[in-house]
Amino acid sequence: EHGLVGKHVISVGSLTREHLHFLFNAAHAMRGAVKRERLLDHVLATVFNEASTRTICSFQAAMHRLGGSVLSIDERSSSSKKGETLADSVRVLSGYSDVIVLRHPQPGMVAAASKHSRCPLISGGDGDGEHPTQALLDVFTIREELGTVNGMTVTMVGDLKHGRTVHSLAKLLTLYRVNLRYVAPDDLSMPQSVMDYVARGGIPQTTFTSIEEAIADTDVLYMTRWQKERYQTTDQFDDLITSNYTLTPHMMTRAKQRMVVMHPLPRNHEIEVSVDSDPRAAYFRQAENGMFLRMALLCMVLGNTVEN
Repeated sequence: EHGLVGKHVISVGSLTREHLHFLFNAAHAMRGAVKRERLLDHVLATVFNEASTRTICSFQAAMHRLGGSVLSIDERSSSSKKGETLADSVRVLSGYSDVIVLRHPQPGMVAAASKHSRCPLISGGDGDGEHPTQALLDVFTIREELGTVNGMTVTMVGDLKHGRTVHSLAKLLTLYRVNLRYVAPDDLSMPQSVMDYVARGGIPQTTFTSIEEAIADTDVLYMTRWQKERYQTTDQFDDLITSNYTLTPHMMTRAKQRMVVMHPLPRNHEIEVSVDSDPRAAYFRQAENGMFLRMALLCMVLGNTVEN
C-alpha cells in the first residue's frame, strides 16, 4: 500500500522515497501499456490562444462522440503566462495527447508550432491567415445542401481582406469547377495572393460592389462578419455596418429558389434575423456539419477507418 489514495498532492515535502519508487515503476509500466494497447481511447488537446466557440466546441464534441477524451488549454490556463514558448507547450502536449488542435492569433504560428509536435496537429485558425477545417466543413455543407459543388457560383461577401475563412474556402474551391464572386469594400477586398492562387487554378473571379448586383445568379451566398478585432478604429468599423453589405429578406426575393446562404458564424449585423426562417438559410445546419466533418478528420489523422 503506497498511502496516497484520496490524498492531496500539493507539496513534494509530503512525498517519501517509497512513494517515489512506487510512482516511477507505475509510470514506466504506463508508458509501455499506452504504446502497446491503448489503455484509453485517443486524447485530443485543444490549445486556443484566441477566442472561439464553434471551432473548439465542435472539435471537443467530435472527440467525445468518437469515444475519446479532451484536454482543453486556453490563454488563461496555459503556462504562456509564465513565459513558456508555444513550441515548448506543443512539445509537451504532444506527449500527453494523440492529436492537437491549435488556434493562434498570429498567421504562420500554427505551422511553425507543428514542427515541434510528435502527433498530428490540426489548425483551428491562425489570425487572418487560414482556417482549413472551416473551409472543409463549408465545402461539405455545399455538397450536402445542393448535391454537388461543381458548376456552382459562389459569392463571398464582407471583410474578405481579414476573413481567414474565405481565404481557405477560395483556395479549397479551386479543386472544383466553380465561379467565384467577391462583394467587399475596396479597402477590404480579397487579398491579391489568394486571387493569384485561385487564378492559377483556372477559376473565374468577378468583383461586385453590392449583394443585389451579385445575388440573382448565385448558388452559394457566403456571408462573413466584419472582423472588428482587426481594425485600428471603431469609426472605420461603424462606417461599414451602415453600408450595403447586410442581407435582408427583400434581397432574398431576387435569389434563386434553389440556393443556400452560409455564414461561418458568429454573425453580427450581416444577416437580418428575419432571414433565418428562409429554408435557404443554411448557416445553423452548416455549424452542425462542423462536428461531423471534424469527427471524420480526427478519425483520418488518427488512422481509424471511417465507416459509411
